[in-house]
Amino acid sequence: MGATSQGVVILNAVLGVDIGTTSSKCVIFDERGRALGRHSVEYGLHTDEGGAAEQKPNEIVDATFAAIRGAVDRSEVDPAAIRVVSFSAVMHSLMAIDDDNEPITPLFTFADSRARGHTEEIRSAGGMDIYRRTGTPLHPMAPLSKLPWLRATRPEVFERSALFVGIKELITHRLCGRWMVDHSVASATGLFDIARLEWDREALEVAGVNADYLSEPVPTTEVVGELDERRASELGLEPGLPIVVGASDGCLANLGVGAIDPGVTALTIGTSGAVRTVVREPLIDPEARTFCYVLTEGHWVAGGPVSNGGVVLQWLRDVFGLEGDSGLESLIEEAARVDAGAGGLVFLPYLVAERAPYWDANVRATLTGMRIDHTRAHITRAALEGVLMGLLSVANVLEQEVKLDGELRATGGFLRSELWRQMLADVFNRQVAIPGGEDGGPLGAAVLGMLGVGMVDTLDAVHDMVEIVQHEKPNPAIAPLYETLFARYLALHDLTAPTFSSPTPFASTEGSS
Repeated sequence: MGATSQGVVILNAVLGVDIGTTSSKCVIFDERGRALGRHSVEYGLHTDEGGAAEQKPNEIVDATFAAIRGAVDRSEVDPAAIRVVSFSAVMHSLMAIDDDNEPITPLFTFADSRARGHTEEIRSAGGMDIYRRTGTPLHPMAPLSKLPWLRATRPEVFERSALFVGIKELITHRLCGRWMVDHSVASATGLFDIARLEWDREALEVAGVNADYLSEPVPTTEVVGELDERRASELGLEPGLPIVVGASDGCLANLGVGAIDPGVTALTIGTSGAVRTVVREPLIDPEARTFCYVLTEGHWVAGGPVSNGGVVLQWLRDVFGLEGDSGLESLIEEAARVDAGAGGLVFLPYLVAERAPYWDANVRATLTGMRIDHTRAHITRAALEGVLMGLLSVANVLEQEVKLDGELRATGGFLRSELWRQMLADVFNRQVAIPGGEDGGPLGAAVLGMLGVGMVDTLDAVHDMVEIVQHEKPNPAIAPLYETLFARYLALHDLTAPTFSSPTPFASTEGSS
């Protein structure tokens, strides 16, 4: 047994580990979902103008193990009280593994766009049928596109490869010696039938591999092994600790804030953003504008990600010559002094192209309506409004297929800003619920771990672990203005997008085929 810093004896604890884009984070929870200790470790992301977005696989493995060890060391919980460790991880990552179970390529992340040419080939060759079975929109992010790109650009590496896996598979293999992929991460590859819960034969043919080159798909609550003495000692844990495979970060963002009931929506803004809801059967958009990924057998997460969230504000900070968090705060303070609608400015925030609902790797950001009296504050306000309208466009598409009449729960670093919270309520014209805590992904992983080892009987146990600490109501005087502005936003997209339908000679092609 162990004790928290408050002197409460902990009989049962759980480790939730979130393997993110730029850091791994481990949080220790008690059986009621209260955080007892946490630690995170950062790592690099290499990008270039050619569309590369790569990482070093072993650096992420080391960082993840250091995050686990750091959380254990920084808490007062006796390792003997920890019942299970479970994982959340980024989607769409891919690397090649050799016969010695070692990576022979970098980790190609979701942001790597070099497979764009292959995506277009798949699209024109009937890729919509694959989308209807896999729920993964056709996009360079997906291993469905990355695998033929890898074969075409690095044939000698492709031939040496024994397996193609994502980052969580490498980490769980290092822990238990088995190559497995959870249904949730598998369903984001574009290679997995989300109704049959098995690899899709036609998608594999298009990707140029067979199932022998991929990990074994297992449920997200599967106990995939136990820690041996050597690894347990390295992590500061007890030998024999069960390892539950967990799920993808997108799906666990919903579970971690308790947004799993029909009609409830989870909205997240970090560097990027997303809108998601949980459904009881696969939900496929006729126009392939949204995704649908597996959470558990009986729960799927439908929605769409936007590439342009907080990164837009960070870009403005850098362009205007400001620095650090203080620079971001200054911009937000200035924007708060500008009326809703930003004096007629409309900002399409496609600085990093865009994913949902357009899935357009060529589209670019656009600012219209400039006058001589507009200031930096007007531009910032327009940019913030543009980010939220991008998310609203996803929600509107999603609502064409499923009723979103429940609560809107919002998470992410933007919630620290009173302006952004109020703008979100006004743009969506809905009350926004703000959950407490900052550990949605790790908590979602922990809940799957609890379910996997029998500590809880149902996902609904999360409802007793999540507290809503604040509600933000829309301003009835402003919501109609945003409704008009949103119509202009959509019209502006339709007007400008065709001008970027193919790469221009003076702009990055975001990757070659």
